[in-house]
Amino acid sequence: MIEIDCLGEICPVPVMMLKKHQQAIRSGEQVLLVTDHSCARKSITEYCGKVNLRCSINEVINGVWEICIEA
Repeated sequence: MIEIDCLGEICPVPVMMLKKHQQAIRSGEQVLLVTDHSCARKSITEYCGKVNLRCSINEVINGVWEICIEA
């Protein structure tokens, strides 16, 4: 699993960082993106929908989300 730490990063940085790993995701790798920016939840979900990736979001502590992305 690839972990992407986006704590403190605002949009569009989380999507840009996810795009760097898109080929690995298509090859079967899972990505765990951690963010504390609430708008990233929406932008990552929209991006995944556009490129046919699945994502699930879990708020692990108040204001911090783990987004798991896979093909």
